[in-house]
Amino acid sequence: MGRGELTDAAWERLAPLLPGVDGRGRPWRDHRQVINGVLWRLRTGAPWGDLPERYGPWQTVYERFARWDVDGIWARLLEQVQVRDDSVGAVEWTVSVDSTINRAHQHAVGARKKGAAAGDELEDPERASAGQALGRSRGGLTTKVHLACDGRGLPLAVVVTPGNVNDSTVFDTVMDGLRVPRAGAGQPRRRPEAVIADKAYSSRAIRRALRRRGVRAVIPERDDQKANRLRRGKAGGRPPAFDRDLYKARIVVERCFGRLKQFRAIATRFDKLAARYKAGVHLAALILWLREPTQDPLSDRL
Repeated sequence: MGRGELTDAAWERLAPLLPGVDGRGRPWRDHRQVINGVLWRLRTGAPWGDLPERYGPWQTVYERFARWDVDGIWARLLEQVQVRDDSVGAVEWTVSVDSTINRAHQHAVGARKKGAAAGDELEDPERASAGQALGRSRGGLTTKVHLACDGRGLPLAVVVTPGNVNDSTVFDTVMDGLRVPRAGAGQPRRRPEAVIADKAYSSRAIRRALRRRGVRAVIPERDDQKANRLRRGKAGGRPPAFDRDLYKARIVVERCFGRLKQFRAIATRFDKLAARYKAGVHLAALILWLREPTQDPLSDRL
């Protein structure tokens, strides 16, 4: 077992969840070898063609990665591991929400387009970039990963947008992605006990949406909002409730981003397609969930 590959314990948890045959009824090439190849590329950020021979033909590894992305298998594996942990009460439903901006490499641009939009001879380059979750800022092209994680710092929902998108505008999308099916009968769990977020999410709309869902909001008030409320006097109303001690638990989402960015293909985006990049985030998140209880998720062994 090489550095960064699946441990035996992680493989024992993952193996029963993997598909047995492909869509044409033929057996797959060894799953563990191929997934380790995908992890090697995700960890190093190297081009697919530089994949070491011990993982088999690089075309096979890339095809499996891309095909499972299209079929939704990476996202489904992450969901199934979440279901298993939730069924034994391991998931902590105090959820932290935040985002991180990742620089896009020059190789991430230039994704092939299927054609111009209706009525347009030439598609707007800015529109095409936004469609692949690439946003232009002072630092160049960037992609933003929005994340909701549980109280242990494990990802529950992932959304990818251009880097210049405001966090608060994606909050509802992140919360809609918060969905863990039940192991038995019943509706999927969508409602956390509390949501912790920083000042970027401080808005009436977000607080109102959480209140409608019966979710406790732990979001500090922005200075300009506080000044405006005080300026209006009694008409400004009371300050929103804020649990300062519980807010300290928001550090788990920052730690989660730090662990995800130890995968270099997550910290820097090399994929041209937003779907491929998001699939890599799903796989990296899956590895965090598969960690052994006493083992750091990205130690030298994994």
